[in-house]
Amino acid sequence: MRAISSTATKCLTQHSRCVCADNSGAKEVDIITVIGGKGAKRMKPKAGIGDMVNVVVKKGKPEIRKKVERAIIVRVRKEYRRANGLRVKFEDNAVVLVDEKGMPKGSEIKGVVAKEACERWPKIAGIAGAII
Repeated sequence: MRAISSTATKCLTQHSRCVCADNSGAKEVDIITVIGGKGAKRMKPKAGIGDMVNVVVKKGKPEIRKKVERAIIVRVRKEYRRANGLRVKFEDNAVVLVDEKGMPKGSEIKGVVAKEACERWPKIAGIAGAII
């Protein structure tokens, strides 16, 4: 995992619902923890663009439902600022399911992927349709 060039806002907390943007079989997921997240006592862990999270699949194919998976956040609805001064926000919160090492489970990604997520996770950039 590499550093990203912008100061992305940590905007997704525990139990945030996200759309699954790949073709792995999941449709909607619920964030349960943030991998490598830091926080104070009694605070919910927060995640932003490009972070790895543990999710539970809420909607999707029966064989993948109710399973705990790892995912990378590729789009967030909250506006964040890039290093060149540009402000970016997306239409929805979206994730891509990955394995333990960060390799995507699906073979294609629906919609666009943020540049920050692609900088940190090059394998996601390889299967992304469009990068913004």
